[in-house]
Amino acid sequence: MKLRPRRPREVAQLLRRRARTAPREVEEYLDTHAEEWTAIAEADPHDAADILEELGEDAATDLLAELDPDDAAEVLEEMQDYLAADILEELDPETAADFLQEMPADEAADLVAALEPEAREGILEAMDDPAEADVRRLLAYPPDSAGGLMTTEVAKLPVGMTAGEAIERVRQINEELEDLSYVYITDDEDRLVGVLSFRELVFNRPGVGLEEAMIPNPVAVSAYADREEAADLTQRYHLFSIPVVDDQRRLLGMVTNDELIEAIQSEASEDFAVATGAGARETVFTAALGSVRMRFPWLSLNLVMALVVAYAIEQQTGVISREPVLAALMPIIATLGGNGGFQSLAVVIRSLATDDIPRSQVVQVIGRQFSVGLINGLILGVLAGILTMFLLGTDVFASVGPPIEIAAVVALAAFGNVAVAGLAGASIPLILRKLGADPAQASSIFLTMVTDLVGFGGFLLVAAALL
Repeated sequence: MKLRPRRPREVAQLLRRRARTAPREVEEYLDTHAEEWTAIAEADPHDAADILEELGEDAATDLLAELDPDDAAEVLEEMQDYLAADILEELDPETAADFLQEMPADEAADLVAALEPEAREGILEAMDDPAEADVRRLLAYPPDSAGGLMTTEVAKLPVGMTAGEAIERVRQINEELEDLSYVYITDDEDRLVGVLSFRELVFNRPGVGLEEAMIPNPVAVSAYADREEAADLTQRYHLFSIPVVDDQRRLLGMVTNDELIEAIQSEASEDFAVATGAGARETVFTAALGSVRMRFPWLSLNLVMALVVAYAIEQQTGVISREPVLAALMPIIATLGGNGGFQSLAVVIRSLATDDIPRSQVVQVIGRQFSVGLINGLILGVLAGILTMFLLGTDVFASVGPPIEIAAVVALAAFGNVAVAGLAGASIPLILRKLGADPAQASSIFLTMVTDLVGFGGFLLVAAALL
């Protein structure tokens, strides 16, 4: 593989594209062009990370080990956590610790949390005391809490300073911080008492005291608050970041908008996973046994519910014996109900995820979705009856019973199942929230049981009554 002389970023983009189709070729090229690899990592860690993610684990580990610790740390920060963790586990603990120490504590904590327990402790012990202590402190918070998302690197100034003194201090700490949107003001006991945007600080007169210029008692969030609460407050008050405090309102750190956006995306993907019974933390790289442990309980529950539906059908086998065509028509009713129920379920879960359903509005929300189900059920019931009449009138179904009566059964069953599905789709996640469970947790499994039970069992009950 040959490349004409280009800038490091251009080389990186070419190698990134090539790595997707010929990773071995790119690996061999980088092995023989160490200077170019170093230049790529220094110029654009994001492209370097993309290249490593396309290569094998051993090759990625060797290439990363060739970099200086600060460059390697920037590349690891840009990689997906579980892939970066795999590389760290392949390195000796001292080298991995050197890389982690070059990262902000919150980034290092995210990667350490993704390590296997046995590797995690060895790498932590190899880190220097201040860095190790910072990472362990962040690991103590749940990963989906404000404390788990926060960075401890904040612009923090004592309340007794003037604006001029504060600006000089900010100049000194500028290189240590990635975000200078806000300057947080603390008292002698490190309690958060005020906040100033960097712009407001610069435009104040040098002699003005911070206690005079600051906004007192700023919005803050507890370290153990859920990420959804932090995101809600940030959106409600139009903040670029939100301070994190302990029970005594001592400033611990802040959660930036970037972290919150990433957290909300993660929340959405987890909701999608658990709504189908998969593990919230499961990825395509999760070990097989780990995935089995997360999925099996919900699949077992699904089996039990399927047996309940089977029992309901078995109780009505007589009517199927009289009119075998009912066996062919039954899935239509269950499918209509399932689709209608999932539409209501998706709308409600999405609204719950953004905290748009106050508890005082639960009855109205359920009633509205039930109304949608009733209207759709009426329309679909009439349409299903007409189409069934047409179908049974063809030569293929010439031996079946009275088409009008069978069409009436289909119409009534379709109406009932779609209406009930709308009610169930809205109610199930709200009931789970009431019980203190995750509203998205396996909602689809419970909904499927309802729509199948009403679809199959209800259809046969209507058939037994009318035929």
